[in-house]
Amino acid sequence: MASIKASLKAINDAIRQQKWDNALDQAENLIAKDPKNYQAHVFKAFVLDKKNQLDLAEAAYRTATEFRPEPQAWQGLIKLYEKQGPKAIPKYQHAALKLAEIFRDANEMYKCQDVVDKFIDFARARGDRAQYVQALHLILPNSPIYPALGGRVPHPAKTYDTIAQILEIDEKKRINTLIGERRTRLGAKISEVTLEVNREVLCQSKLGDIYEQLALWTYDDDVRRQYEEKLLQFRYDRLLVTPPPEKAAELQVVQKLANGMVIIKHPFKLAWDIAIEWQDHKEIKDWDFNLLNEYCSFFPDSDLYRVLVGFMTSDLSPFPKKTTETPAPAQALEEDDESEDDEEGGAPTSVVPYTDEDRLLMMTEGISTTNSLLAHRLMGEYYQHLEEHESNVELMRKAMKIMVAETEKTGKVFPNANQSFMLYLGTALVFYQSPRNHGEAKFLFDKVLEIDPTSTPAMIGVGLIYEEEEEFDQAIDFLERALKRDSSNLRVRAEVGWLFALKCDYARGKTELESLLPLMARTSVSKDLLAQTQYRLGCCIWNLDPSKASRKSRSGAYARFLDALKSNFSYAPAYSSLGIYYADYAKDRGRARRCFLKAVELSSAEIESAERLARSFADDGDWDRVELVAQRVVDSGRVRPPPGSKKKGISWPLSALGVAELNKQDYAKAIVSFQQALRIAPEDYHSWVGLGESYHNSGRYIAATKAIQNAQRLEEGADNKKLGDTWFTKYMLANVKRELGEFDEAISLYHEVISNRPEEEGVAIAMMQTMVESAFDCVEKGFFGKSVELASGTLSFALTVLSNVANTFNFWKAVGDSCSIFSSIQSHTHDFPTEKIRKLLDLGAEGESAYSTLKDVDGVGKEVIFAEGIFPDDEQLGVDLTRSLHATILAHKRAIYVSTNDTHAQSVAYYNLGWAENKAHLCLPSELRLQSSRYQKAAVRCFKRAIELEAGNPEFWNSLGVVTSEINPSVAQHAFVRSLFLNERSAHAWTNLGALALLQNDLQLANEAFTRAQSNDPDYAHSWLGQGFVALLYGDPKEARGLFTHAMDISESSSLLTRRQYSTSLFDHILTNPPNLNVVSLIHPLFALTQLQRLNPQDLAYQHLSTLYRERTNDSLGAIDTLEKSCEQLEVNYEATESTESLARFALAKTDLARSYLSAGEYTRATDCGETALQLSSDESTGELTAEQRKKARLSAHLTVGLAQYFSGKIETAVSYFEAALDESNGNPDAVCVLAQMLWATGTDEARERARTVLFDVIERDPGHVQSVLLLGIIALLDEDEESLDAVISELQTLRTNDKVTDAEHSLIGEVFHAVATLSENCTESDVLTQVQNDVMLYPHLPHGWSKLAELSGEEYPADMALKVALKAIPPWGELGAVDLADAYAGTGKVADAQTAIFVAPWSSSGWASLNSGITS
Repeated sequence: MASIKASLKAINDAIRQQKWDNALDQAENLIAKDPKNYQAHVFKAFVLDKKNQLDLAEAAYRTATEFRPEPQAWQGLIKLYEKQGPKAIPKYQHAALKLAEIFRDANEMYKCQDVVDKFIDFARARGDRAQYVQALHLILPNSPIYPALGGRVPHPAKTYDTIAQILEIDEKKRINTLIGERRTRLGAKISEVTLEVNREVLCQSKLGDIYEQLALWTYDDDVRRQYEEKLLQFRYDRLLVTPPPEKAAELQVVQKLANGMVIIKHPFKLAWDIAIEWQDHKEIKDWDFNLLNEYCSFFPDSDLYRVLVGFMTSDLSPFPKKTTETPAPAQALEEDDESEDDEEGGAPTSVVPYTDEDRLLMMTEGISTTNSLLAHRLMGEYYQHLEEHESNVELMRKAMKIMVAETEKTGKVFPNANQSFMLYLGTALVFYQSPRNHGEAKFLFDKVLEIDPTSTPAMIGVGLIYEEEEEFDQAIDFLERALKRDSSNLRVRAEVGWLFALKCDYARGKTELESLLPLMARTSVSKDLLAQTQYRLGCCIWNLDPSKASRKSRSGAYARFLDALKSNFSYAPAYSSLGIYYADYAKDRGRARRCFLKAVELSSAEIESAERLARSFADDGDWDRVELVAQRVVDSGRVRPPPGSKKKGISWPLSALGVAELNKQDYAKAIVSFQQALRIAPEDYHSWVGLGESYHNSGRYIAATKAIQNAQRLEEGADNKKLGDTWFTKYMLANVKRELGEFDEAISLYHEVISNRPEEEGVAIAMMQTMVESAFDCVEKGFFGKSVELASGTLSFALTVLSNVANTFNFWKAVGDSCSIFSSIQSHTHDFPTEKIRKLLDLGAEGESAYSTLKDVDGVGKEVIFAEGIFPDDEQLGVDLTRSLHATILAHKRAIYVSTNDTHAQSVAYYNLGWAENKAHLCLPSELRLQSSRYQKAAVRCFKRAIELEAGNPEFWNSLGVVTSEINPSVAQHAFVRSLFLNERSAHAWTNLGALALLQNDLQLANEAFTRAQSNDPDYAHSWLGQGFVALLYGDPKEARGLFTHAMDISESSSLLTRRQYSTSLFDHILTNPPNLNVVSLIHPLFALTQLQRLNPQDLAYQHLSTLYRERTNDSLGAIDTLEKSCEQLEVNYEATESTESLARFALAKTDLARSYLSAGEYTRATDCGETALQLSSDESTGELTAEQRKKARLSAHLTVGLAQYFSGKIETAVSYFEAALDESNGNPDAVCVLAQMLWATGTDEARERARTVLFDVIERDPGHVQSVLLLGIIALLDEDEESLDAVISELQTLRTNDKVTDAEHSLIGEVFHAVATLSENCTESDVLTQVQNDVMLYPHLPHGWSKLAELSGEEYPADMALKVALKAIPPWGELGAVDLADAYAGTGKVADAQTAIFVAPWSSSGWASLNSGITS
């Protein structure tokens, strides 16, 4: 023993001296001697600790603890664990517990507490949250040392609270982390991952036990309630994720917790929801009313509250009505600013509905956002009571899905709720889209009857299916079988009695129903069933004796209907029957309307009441109420029968809706309504008419036409008395045809209506307007004669209308527009019906006052129109034009007079008068338009007045800008800008602004304005015309000509400016001798000038221009006729004014007339006119012609007279005129060629020599003149002058490569080469063929070479090629003429092509020769 003590002392000394190895050796030696020596193991562990051999030290300490229960070894372990940090906390906890127990046993309580406190502090500071929770378990009641530490550590409630908070956060974090990790797996679904993670975490969680212990240990009731709530929520959440086999046990726990909270009336919503929702009673009345009432008081903001309160306050509720103490209006409660709740920020307010509308709205709001099964049962019952079958179908399908989902989540089965949902759904399906859903409804009822064979709703439901399908016998059979199982069921018996009545067995039905009334009175059935039975009994009595006396009796059916209302004041069918009684038998319209109104208010299913009510409102013109009634019937779902139903659809509500919407000008909705009505009743005449009118008013004219034609087909096979007046369809069809531009048909239809109903003022006005529109349309299309006929017809018809019509604005507008037609087509002013206008102006008793508007400005009165007298022929046109202009102005003045009380109509009348005045100004001679005329001043006044009356109309501002453009450009600019501000997409305003800019020489602004106009309306011709003027001013005539041509293509025939500028620009182009000009290109401008001449026959300049076009199209007779008239007018004008301008125009006209006479073969007249032109243009000092004009005119006159003399046989005289022409024109090469041909034709050697001389002179001056070279070549060939011929051939070869030579000239050159090759002395057929082949090679695109090759070779291929090439060279691709094309057709030798050649050019002999050859061969 002494040696052991000495060893221990030595070890202790070595440790003090920090000789760790020596101490360790000695300790091990001692242990070897005494293995159970406690102190030796402690010293060894301590030394190993100092040497940082922690594992060996821990083992040594644990060995020591096995030998003796002393604190030293455990304290050493604790120090060792503290060095090791968080990883050793579990071992540290065990060591601390052992050490604390040692101190406890030693009664050293302070040391015991110190050990525990230090460990908990270490775990909190160094460990994680889970380790800290485990450390806190040392001071919980289930800890071994807790009894010793009682009062020295925190209360268990506080510790449990700390643990709960830590676990809540950690578990939430863990759930989120796991979901985030697992959701990224392939094929993972977020819902499945969430369920899996929640199940994993919640099923392992200890929070439930912690919450239970907290609720047990806490002294604070609020905290206890808080953690009871958390416990319930935790258990409920765990129930949702628990696997199905284990849900039953968890379900019991959750339900027990919830019921416990409800018993103590703790307002935790989840607990109350579970306690109420998980009750599955067979009937609604089985729920505890007090429980439901308390729920409503606790949770007034919940969705279930809204449904519960709505249901419990309704008449349908089986619960006792809650008595309220003087209910105050909600508004008063809200305005009570002194309440305590308001001062504290407000409190939930219980809202109780007082009307059925409020109740339904409240319940609908609640059910829309809740998943409560009870709420859906209550709502299904209420919807069934209201007969809202469509809504109930949707709601019950949703409820069944919610029920299935709830069962899957909680494991709770709801058999009674499922049965109720099937009953509600089946009953709704009986009526919703009947009989489409009857199969499904019967399936649902059968399933209910399998579970509960005595279920009255199911039995009645099956009976209703048969009843709706009108299978009454089967319905009776089924319900009677049901009565055998339950004969006391009064509701089923009542349904059987009613089925007999529906079978028209009213006597038996009456007997059955009468027998039930005493039983119902004794058993106190529901008031709905009693009222229904009494009403049905009344219906049986009503139908048993249909005599008027019986039905009028107040002791018969009438009394039963009243009894039904006494039983149930809200029973709608009784009101309908009473309404019929009052309307048809008591003759009390007021009571009848009130009954019908009440019936419709109570139930939208009362179709007959709704129809009678709607007709009553329609008779009063109250279309808003008609719409309300019709819409209510439509919304009821009873209008359209579903597919397969035996019931007929009801079309009148949709037709009534259409008419109401038509009156409100909501045409799109009206169309839909009428279409729906016609789907139900395709033979509904009035719906077709309404649909046609709706289509017409919405601009869908083709559809309107079809609809009205369908209505007219129904007229043919129906009784007119039944349909009523059928003229309206013709009137509507006429309106549609008018809008479609089919004016002739529209006018014809209006005539038919007027002939039968002459008193229809609207039809008369419509007909006049249509005739005027047709006249203007004809003007735009160029049918001027028809336009004048229509205008005259309008004026004739105007004399036949009623006097009331003559006092309308539209009447006088139509008269004014008709008169304006004559001033637009001035060639027909002689057709102006002056006498008709005089009669029209005298209509009414207003006298001169009706035409006094602005008379002091424009001076226009009735004097000119009523003036009598015979006028000279040359003045008649002006007189007729003035009369038409004045008549137009006076008609619009009369329109102003009759529209005094209509501001809009008056503004339009001033606008129309302004344009009439402006037109009168434009019809004045050009010299009078240089200054502002009285017409122009009146026009300005009119447009200003129109703007005063209606300042927001952009057309008025645009018109003011037009008339002030030359008077005051600043005002005009302001007017155009204002017009564009009101309507920036107006192409007219932009174009007019561009024209104003042109007048002010602002080309950039003009170009921009015209471009904007084109972008807004590409079909507006004047914008393109204006841009053409801009191009001209920029010096680009080619671009301008293209723009003028495009404007001409898209313009109306009435556009004077377009026709003037187009024809002028094209003629300027013709004067440049373009290479591709042909006769076809002259037709369009000639046609334009012809229209221009008819529109304005006084415009002599453009008449003269038209003769130049006619001259180029070989229309000599037309040119002569026009020029003779022009010369007469110019001569008269010159004699009256002695104007040099008139004299110059007369000289030029005579020059052109001489040419036309020459072309027509009238040589004497040609000579006379030519000599007159020469005389008028002989004096240069007068200055009436410019030098260039004089030169061209005299050259033309000399050549014309010369040719006329030549063809008259006066050769010498002709030569003298030609020589004079050459002298004055400095040897014009074309004139020289004509002279050479004429000299050669004389046949004398001297003349022919002179011809050669003059031609050589031309070639010297102009070597590229093809005609001269060709003539010299022909002369050399005829003279057999080889030397000259070689020179000519050389020159022609040069010309062949000249790109300025035309295709026609190439053809002539080829002819000369062919002639040279043919007539040459040493020529062979091979040489001729070679020459022709050269032509083909050089010009393969021209037909003449191919034609010659075909003639020489006799082969078919060249002839076909000649034809193909010719077809590609005709206009518009080339300039090949008709004769050349006919030659190409004739060259093939085929009979069919010969006929085509004759058709193309019947005057050409080639076609006829080819046809003759083909026939004879």
